[in-house]
Amino acid sequence: MNAGRKEAALKQREAALKAARESNDGRNGEVSTIKHELESAKEEVAAVMDQLKEAESETKALRSMTQRMILTQEEMEEVVLKRCWLARYWGLAVQYGVYPEIAVSKHEHWSSLAPLPLEVVLSAGQKAIKEQPRKQGEDDAQRRNRLVREMSDVMGEGNIESMLSVEMGLRELSSLKVEDAVVVALGQHRRPSIVRQFTSDYKSPGEPKFLEAFDLSNEEAEDVSFKHAWLIYFWRRAKTHGIEEDIADERLQFWIARNAVAPNSHDAIDVERGLTELRKLGIEQQLWEGTRADIDEAASAAMEDE
Repeated sequence: MNAGRKEAALKQREAALKAARESNDGRNGEVSTIKHELESAKEEVAAVMDQLKEAESETKALRSMTQRMILTQEEMEEVVLKRCWLARYWGLAVQYGVYPEIAVSKHEHWSSLAPLPLEVVLSAGQKAIKEQPRKQGEDDAQRRNRLVREMSDVMGEGNIESMLSVEMGLRELSSLKVEDAVVVALGQHRRPSIVRQFTSDYKSPGEPKFLEAFDLSNEEAEDVSFKHAWLIYFWRRAKTHGIEEDIADERLQFWIARNAVAPNSHDAIDVERGLTELRKLGIEQQLWEGTRADIDEAASAAMEDE
């Protein structure tokens, strides 16, 4: 009986050991499965994080590119004034029969965008006369922050396409010599030789003239005032942005002073020379490049701060 009991007890122990071993193997299998699942989950999380970082990088790059496509408030103001220039001179072309086959449609297009060209440009000139110089203490960070604020303020209201459109319009106007034809038409009953003087020979504004000054018609005086305002506006911006520093303030003060008195024939010559100088020095292009460089800096700084 003792042997039978011992044998039965041994079998029970063997069965218990077997059950325990099987149970242990099962637990080990479960642990191994959980470990494998955890490793897979970690790999998935890492992959998702990589995708998230890539998406953030793409978003920042897209935002930066979008900012470069948007015009600042100052650039939008320039677009408005250039639309006024186009509306005014195509309007005068219609009035004086210059390029009658295209002038009407051109005037309709630009005047729809700038219905009061003379008033807007004269107002911009007055604003530039009264404008206080920007504080010299404005550092790079302040300038970038100001640009970022401007960009967010005008987002969606004006883009580079607007600037390209007016630049193409101005090139067409220039290539057809519409402005020259209008100036000739304005003074054709007076002294057309005066037009040849400032269109054939470039000199600096204010240089001595050998013709006696005479009064201008109302239309001629209005045109000179329009161009005075234009020159004041761009030289004010040039001074503000440190462009052509050796002459910017002198030119600005010169045009402000000339704008304060009734224009005569000498002023008519000077404004044409002034506009030629503005083009030869590439003032508008320098302003554009300077603003674009500031925008790139502002965009880069904003990306670094995020």
